[in-house]
This record gives sequence, C-alpha cells and structure tokens, in this order.
Amino acid sequence: MPAHTRGRLAVIGGGVIGLAVARRAALDGWATRVHRTEQPGASWVAGGMLAPHSEGWPGEEQLLTLGLESLRLWHEQFLGSLPAQVVTARESLVVAVDQADAADLRTVAAWLCAQGHPVTPTTSARDMEPLLAQGIRHGFSADTELAVDNRAVVAALAEQCERLDVRWAPPVDSLAETADADAVVIANGIDAPALWPGLPVRPVKGEVLRLRWRRGCLPVPRRVVRARVRGRQVYVVPRPDGVVVGATQYEHGRDTAPTVGGVRDLLDDACAVMPGLGEYEFAEAAAGLRPMTPDNLPLVGRLDERTLVAAGHGRSGFLLAPWTVEKIAAELEGAMVMEVAE
Repeated sequence: MPAHTRGRLAVIGGGVIGLAVARRAALDGWATRVHRTEQPGASWVAGGMLAPHSEGWPGEEQLLTLGLESLRLWHEQFLGSLPAQVVTARESLVVAVDQADAADLRTVAAWLCAQGHPVTPTTSARDMEPLLAQGIRHGFSADTELAVDNRAVVAALAEQCERLDVRWAPPVDSLAETADADAVVIANGIDAPALWPGLPVRPVKGEVLRLRWRRGCLPVPRRVVRARVRGRQVYVVPRPDGVVVGATQYEHGRDTAPTVGGVRDLLDDACAVMPGLGEYEFAEAAAGLRPMTPDNLPLVGRLDERTLVAAGHGRSGFLLAPWTVEKIAAELEGAMVMEVAE
C-alpha cells in the first residue's frame, strides 16, 4: 500500500470519474475517501464507447482533441490497469442508412481529415459486419476506438480503490461536511452545482437498452456500430452476452424512467440497422442523466485553493476519464509543490 504522505483528499462522486480520480490519488499517496450514493448513476447506464472519431462533429474541435488525447492514454496507460475482459470491441464502424446519412458521413470524414485524423471510408460495410441490413454499404471505420463494459470498469475501479485503502463515505450536501479534508474534488456529475453554485452543469436524459444473444441468433457484432436513422442517432455496442443499444437524448429534468416512446424508437432504429437484433432477448431498459455543459466541454480544474472540479463530461465520461485523472493529479501535485515551497 502507498504511504499516505500527501494529506487527506475527499472525492465527491462514485462514478467512473470519481473512482478513477480516487484510485490515482491513493496511488500518489493521498489518504482518500469517496463520498458516494448507493443509487446507480450515469456510469451505470453508459454505452462505454471510447469513440472521439465517430462521435466527432464540425464545431467540436476542442472536444475532439481532448478525446483523442484521452484515447491515447487509454491505450498507453489506463487499459493496462484494468482486467483485459473489460474491452468488448476494438473498432468502430459508422454507417449510412440512406443518401442523407451518406452525405453526413462524408462531411464528418472530411472534417476529421482536415483536423489531421483521417478515418477509413468503405462502400462495403456489410462485408465488415454481416448483421447489417441489406442495402447498407457506405460508412467509415475508426480502428483505434474501443468499447468497454461500463459496469465492469466501475466494479474494477472500486475494487482497486478498496485495495488501496480508499474509504467509502455517504454523500454530502455541502462542502462544509468535508472540512477535515485538505483537498476536495467535486466529481458528482449533475449534482455538482449543488455544492458549487454557478457550475454550468445540467442533466440530459438518455435511455439505453440491453439485448441478450440467444441460441440460433446471428452473432454479436465485433465492432461498435453507429448510424443515423430518420435523423436519430443510434449505436450498437458489443457485450460478452449481447449488445447495448442507445441512446436517446433530451432535456427532461431529473426523470430517469424509460419511456415507451424512447424504447420503441431505439428498438426500431437498431433493427433498421441490424434486423437480426429482433431475435435477441430484451434484457433491460434503463435511463440515466448525462452531466452536460453549454459547450459540451468538461469542467476539470481548480475552483479555489482547496477545491477542484471534475464534472460536466456529458456523453464522454468513460472516454475522458484518463485525461481527467491526469489533469486532477497535476493540480494536486502542483498544490503540494507550492505548499512545500512556502
């Protein structure tokens, strides 16, 4: 176990961001505790896609840069600290269902190329993924992208935190309840503004489905498959026992109940892209609240001498976890250097 030489750190939030920050802090010598709720949050219902290319869009150049840097950290550092089985796919395939979608794909591919991050176009998408509907030919692939089992990653991080003597604590309603800590990291997603008023984080609802493979069905796809159907985005993410389908996105306060309309649209769109999914077992419908910011960029950094924030990751919490960890670790290290110098 690392010696606790840095002081006491309170991390508020037990999702992928909070746990990843806590693990790194414990390794760096902080006596760390995590304030978390027992209720599942956004990390529990995430797709687990690490996909800066295939989620990119013109106008989001800064988010693309952050995502690519964090994907590099996933490959070079983060994956090596997790069980190998958390990875469920090692490539993404973005496909066009109709001519309008094909035009959108060309726009995104040209933009990525202009940013210096070209993807590989294809006119034989169905040869790559036979589960695709007949007639789907156009697409592009991003071969460095990954998908991870979100729940397995969270479980692994929690287990590693326990081995590093990270303590669990109940949620807090104010920072005053962490007065005994030398430093605090606010990493509780949509609840961050309750602790630091003015943080521009709002909840955006997203529904996801889990479909389980059954004997006699077509096999689970090997890649993440993304498409736009009737203007709606849909993704199909492999899991060892089936697929995750997502995700709706709309503003609806803090409502986390899956709706009939949302589930219907996801099933319709997924089966339009991969008709064979209609034979899978319907295993789960769930909804979570993404912590979104006005410009879709995360809020990661220092708020005052004692308080840091790691929130507002939107749909990219898993992707940006390694980058966030490095930023927070550098801030904590910088604070220690300043303290020693004084």
